Amino acid sequence: MSASMVAKYSDKIQTKPKNRIIKDAIMKNGINAATLNNDAVVSMNPVFSEDIDTGKVTNQKMSGRCWMFAALNTFRHKLNSTFDLKDFELSQNYTMFWDKFEKSNYFLESIIDTADKPTDGRLVSWLLATPQQDGGQWDMLVSIIDKYGVVPKQVMPETFQSSRSVELNRLLNAKLREDAIHLRTLFEEGKSRQDLEAVKEGQLEDIYRILVFSLGEPPKTFDFEYRDEEKKEFHREIGITPQEFYKKYVGLNLDDYVSIINSPTKDKPYKKTYTVQYLGTVVGGRKIKYLNVDMETLKKLAIRQIKDKETVWFGCDVVLYTEPKLGIMDKAVFDYDTAFSTKFGLTKAQRLDYKQSCLTHAMVLTGVNLVDGKPNRWKVENSWGEDRGHKGYFVASDKWMDEFTYQVVVNKKYLPDELKAAYDQKPIELKPWDPMGALALMK
Repeated sequence: MSASMVAKYSDKIQTKPKNRIIKDAIMKNGINAATLNNDAVVSMNPVFSEDIDTGKVTNQKMSGRCWMFAALNTFRHKLNSTFDLKDFELSQNYTMFWDKFEKSNYFLESIIDTADKPTDGRLVSWLLATPQQDGGQWDMLVSIIDKYGVVPKQVMPETFQSSRSVELNRLLNAKLREDAIHLRTLFEEGKSRQDLEAVKEGQLEDIYRILVFSLGEPPKTFDFEYRDEEKKEFHREIGITPQEFYKKYVGLNLDDYVSIINSPTKDKPYKKTYTVQYLGTVVGGRKIKYLNVDMETLKKLAIRQIKDKETVWFGCDVVLYTEPKLGIMDKAVFDYDTAFSTKFGLTKAQRLDYKQSCLTHAMVLTGVNLVDGKPNRWKVENSWGEDRGHKGYFVASDKWMDEFTYQVVVNKKYLPDELKAAYDQKPIELKPWDPMGALALMK
């Protein structure tokens, strides 16, 4: 790259007076603020023909538990409606504790499974890169709920580290990598799998202690007291277990809910199911399973559930074309093309194949605006607190949904028979680093 090339590039910028104005605006205000398209802001009217009243939003604060908050929010919507509660929350700290404990065990089991493989190979390098983290997927939470149930937030409230997880993650991952070295060294010395499992049990004791000191110890039983807001009646449940609480007060059969994805890449034909190697939480628990469909089908399934007044967990790439302060998600919200005199024109498939996009965040669809039966914008419940968007609720254009939504979770009763049969297929295994193995973890 020669000096003359650089001079040519500079001359082209200098010959257009408007470039100075664009440059000054971006340098002073930043790219997104300088390229904000007010027409897109005006068009994202937060009014919807199908709208589920879900109350006050939650706040995951400085943690990557969006997938967990989103799932528990769908549960609390049902619970609040059934028992006439107001802004009741389930404990995200409780599920966080068991998720991290189970992820630690899952990692150590994976290290034992791959003890004969080189540390600089792609698989072991991938495992060691992030032994555990905040992020997750719907099926991973289902495994936690199936095993441990849920508790009200009052029973196991947030702590400093649950709301600001970076230090806890750093400490856990340091310990787990140290444990991985120990296990692999024992394998090289000829120790049996049984020997390694016994050592792992002692390692998990350390992990449990770190989690208890950071997050508190999960209750085995608790008392549940609440007041019916409508009837003004007081209720008390003594000595209930987390599993009993889920069954009695939430009562959703999670086996009825399936993950539907849209991945329009050549390697993933539609109407096929997929799973991801070495992606999970509970060893022996529910495996990741997706059914891949076209985007129109995915949206129709979500709309059917919303029309039945049930909210929808969904996964997307919130990083792209989102104005978080205003709560707008729209492909037109930032006019990068005009500002920089270039084009950003990758297709959804190309963004996945070339690592430009993947699932980064999970939220809840609580409404949709239909015009002649077709959606033009969607109501989104986020978990970033009330100071963003419309008291925590965002508006997504239908075009944004098409481009940056990758997953919804719906009751399988909404699937036509053809898709029910397709979901029952044995899933095709994807590599751990496949884009569909990305975890929702945005803060």
